[in-house]
Amino acid sequence: MLNNSSASLESQHPVVDMRYSSQTIASSPKLARAGDHPVYKVVRTSRLYEQIVQQIEEAVLNGSLKPGDQLPAERDLAQRMGVSRTAVREAVKTLREKGLVEAYSGRGTFITNGTSQAARQSFDLMVKIGQQEGSPHLVELRLILEPGIAALAAERATEEDLQAMREAVAVMDRSQKDPQAYIEADLDFHLALAEAAGNPLILSLIDSIVGLLREQRIKIFNVEGGPQRGQFHHKRILAAMEHRDPEMAREAMRSHLEQVREDSRAPTGGKPPAKHRPAGSRATS
Repeated sequence: MLNNSSASLESQHPVVDMRYSSQTIASSPKLARAGDHPVYKVVRTSRLYEQIVQQIEEAVLNGSLKPGDQLPAERDLAQRMGVSRTAVREAVKTLREKGLVEAYSGRGTFITNGTSQAARQSFDLMVKIGQQEGSPHLVELRLILEPGIAALAAERATEEDLQAMREAVAVMDRSQKDPQAYIEADLDFHLALAEAAGNPLILSLIDSIVGLLREQRIKIFNVEGGPQRGQFHHKRILAAMEHRDPEMAREAMRSHLEQVREDSRAPTGGKPPAKHRPAGSRATS
């Protein structure tokens, strides 16, 4: 709750409700109303980022913000709340740590259902405890889940979903010698597939293992030819999406994950078995 001095300031300067939507932002620079509960209020206390966190938490609890709602862009949110972008950035970081929001590269920051972070921490802990056993278990899990996800995505993907996949593949093509850019685009590709499946539980589940996927990809990137083999398979999966062919997508994803399994077993800088080196996979066509 705000203290008395803050409350008196607010009484002098009435707070306007600000539910975010693209239509609201596009139609007017003024603050929009959304029901009876304020969502974003001008912050007038000293510990700014904590007040931002509190406002958003309260909005989630009272239902003014729901899972899937997008927060305004950092600059816009700072202007709305009368604070610096640094305060907003720190608040979003705290909200992510609490599992209340998730940021997706190129898409924005969204309210979560609060379960992804807990699941992610549990998966991360299990794999860290298991150490060497963790990676094979992760590949096995992916082989069970992701071919089916790819098949659903081939049937349900929107043009926006397909464009997100195309962009991720293009970034990977340009980033064969840039591990960070390649790996983040790789994650974006698989998250776009999960989103295209049109099932929020699937997206939440894949999002919960993103940290593990990142660690796995870091190792594979350093296996000789790993990025090129990955691109060979990513492009096969994308082609299946473009053709709206569920079985083609299922098989392409299964082949990709078999390649991931073999690359995961290879020593860093080493080579996987020849049968998992597709013809032309060293090229980035």
